[in-house]
Amino acid sequence: MPDRPLTGSSHEPDVLVIGGGAAGLWCAYFLRLAGHTVTVLDRDAVGDPVACSYGNTGFVANGGVPLAGPAVLRRGLLSALRPDDRLALPPTLDRRRLHWLWQLHRAGRPEQVRRSASVMAELKRRSLEILHGLRVSDLPHPDFTATGVVQAYKTADAFARARQALPRALAAGVRLRVLEPDELRALEPDTEFDIAGALYNEGAGFLRVPSFIVSLARTLTEMGVDLVENCAVEGFEVSGRTVLGLRTDRGDFRPREIVVAAGSWSGTLARLLDVNLELQPIKGYSITVRRPDNAPRGLVLLVEGTVAVRPFTDQLRYGGDMALSGMDTSISRRRVGRMLQTVHAHLPAMSRTETLQVWAGLRPCTPDSLPFIGRAPAYDNLTVAAGHGHSGMGLTPVGGQLVAQLIEGSQPSMDLAPFRLDRYNTPPPWLRPRAAQPVGGLR
Repeated sequence: MPDRPLTGSSHEPDVLVIGGGAAGLWCAYFLRLAGHTVTVLDRDAVGDPVACSYGNTGFVANGGVPLAGPAVLRRGLLSALRPDDRLALPPTLDRRRLHWLWQLHRAGRPEQVRRSASVMAELKRRSLEILHGLRVSDLPHPDFTATGVVQAYKTADAFARARQALPRALAAGVRLRVLEPDELRALEPDTEFDIAGALYNEGAGFLRVPSFIVSLARTLTEMGVDLVENCAVEGFEVSGRTVLGLRTDRGDFRPREIVVAAGSWSGTLARLLDVNLELQPIKGYSITVRRPDNAPRGLVLLVEGTVAVRPFTDQLRYGGDMALSGMDTSISRRRVGRMLQTVHAHLPAMSRTETLQVWAGLRPCTPDSLPFIGRAPAYDNLTVAAGHGHSGMGLTPVGGQLVAQLIEGSQPSMDLAPFRLDRYNTPPPWLRPRAAQPVGGLR
């Protein structure tokens, strides 16, 4: 598109948030509470099926495991030979994707995994506090349910490893305990499990999506936030360290501050400003079925198969799978079949039922599973809140709070160093410049 300066009739909010998903809306919420005039732009409609917030399970817990691990890259590469594997890293020559995979490998070192898991647990703990706090605020909360979650392990080895890790989880504040068989039956009297054992996470819950997102957006407009939907960003105007504004197909905007919180599209937007985000979309699936009578009453996580089972009033949703496939949201029936097989291997007696919807969405993922939250180093008025990944619903509330504190100039309630935008600036060996070769016979 032809470049042009911003017009004199631009909209001029204090803060403009790019992205109307969970990350952007939580930023807008806390910024508005701080007294700012806020505009939110979204490339589609809030709660649209293309958004990551539309079809996920809404799972929110006070613990978590980063995507990276000592064997994740090896397993991902082997998935090319096992197309039904839960993790798919198809072969690619895409330079950015290769760089992301290298950083995923580095993030899988045991000490880094422990650090990332600890920070994730703290983010989730704070987000749960925010969600529970909504019960005494003016924000509607009918779509948040704190029920706890059953973590089911199919094999004895996996269950044994989970039990061994319990002390670390408890030390991090995660309320996990072993479920005896009679306790599991008391929690889920209608459901038959074929598993080696289970843990119970008392602090977990879920958000009903997309209705929670739509409700939050409606509340923001009632608070005075200007929500502009179906609005595509076309470019930015920059002077030195200041982003003067942006051009869109719905007009020009001249905010004092800009927040990029556009999910998997954040990397593309950031590159328009020469800001590099080590961010890749990872495709996940959800399958929504009519709820059978013997379905679980509460949240169940099938740990080894990475499938979450979440109940609605009259529906049941299975969510999971991980495929590093760019911005592709096409549906692989083979991978959907793998998820269904996982569910029925763990819950063999559950009645087969009508499938109501199969959905695929893109989770914006960083190699260490920690989001980008912070100022862009090259600018004084550009902040990023992106990369919340497969734990997005449980990380974005506190992420929005931290962004508001940052823009306010107050002391952030957490150390922001783990979320720096430039933490992946060291290139892998094959992208580093080669040392100069000696000329002639000189040494």
